[in-house]
Amino acid sequence: MAAPREVDEAKVEAFMEKALADLSGMMTVGLCHLGDRLGLFKDLAARGPADSQELADRLDLNERYVREWLRGLTAAGYLEEPEPGRFALPAEHAPALADEWGPMFLGGVYQMVPAALTPYERLCEAFRHGGGVRQSDYPGILWDGMSRFTGSWFESVMVDDWLSTFPHVVEKLERGIDVADVGCGAGRALIVLAEAFPRSRFTGFDNFPAQVERARRNAEQAGVADRVTFETVDATEGLPGRYDLVTTFDVIHDSAEPKRLLAAVRAAVKDDGDYLMLEINCEDRPQDNVGPVATMLYGFSMFYCMTTSLANDGAALGTCGMPEAVVRSLCAEAGFSDVARSPADDPFNVLYDIRP
Repeated sequence: MAAPREVDEAKVEAFMEKALADLSGMMTVGLCHLGDRLGLFKDLAARGPADSQELADRLDLNERYVREWLRGLTAAGYLEEPEPGRFALPAEHAPALADEWGPMFLGGVYQMVPAALTPYERLCEAFRHGGGVRQSDYPGILWDGMSRFTGSWFESVMVDDWLSTFPHVVEKLERGIDVADVGCGAGRALIVLAEAFPRSRFTGFDNFPAQVERARRNAEQAGVADRVTFETVDATEGLPGRYDLVTTFDVIHDSAEPKRLLAAVRAAVKDDGDYLMLEINCEDRPQDNVGPVATMLYGFSMFYCMTTSLANDGAALGTCGMPEAVVRSLCAEAGFSDVARSPADDPFNVLYDIRP
């Protein structure tokens, strides 16, 4: 029988503080999802401080629930109580909690978390027996949240911050070219590009029909359906044509067959064209992916990215599975000759311009 280990009581207490903080964070995410979904954050940002009854009346909600929500997020440090019973959203917190189209907005993430946890029992079975959770096992609000989360990036930083670092691509788009987006999801990226570059023509491809329908509706609402179309296609089987520019936005790490998908992308890029790949910003060595952002990314990998790949007997690269070294290796294997990394500084993503 092994001798009992000596335990550093100070480290025990320190870890308990961390574990309790993480449990608090989980509850805070749930409260934030309520605040986002019910319009509480946006109301406080737009109309200013309120007591629980006033806020409930403004949004036609139940006062007792609103009061508990206010108390909970004040305890978490997300709201302030400048005078007893009256609550405010600090201006410095509004970009993350209320500014829907800003680059710091987290409402989409708060929406994704409970949706990603919905097929929890199916995930436990996959732990025991293999396989994974299928995309069709998730509720529709997951895709809406995903679109809102990534859409805030596309709306606020894609053209001015990301694309501007590759001026030759911008020049082509301004002149007018044919663009294909693989794994288009709800179409937010192509819609932003179509609005910015009206002379170009855009086609989005996705193998999930529900997403394609969302993308078509979004394009109609944005008024760009005349130059943006969407099709349900398994891109690993090849794309219907060749393009001046092909894009993938946080798609390759999700793919069941990343090598085959990249080979299909290479075949679809014209010899003088470009392939823009947006991927997760992570380190080459897994042991260097630590801290709050990495923890969040590994969580989304477990609850969505990795498991949906495994549901299709896929490579299961996971959210942190495409660091720069892997990007360069896989692209060389697919037949690309040059990979340029954008110098744009982003904690979540890296954009690459990849040439045949």
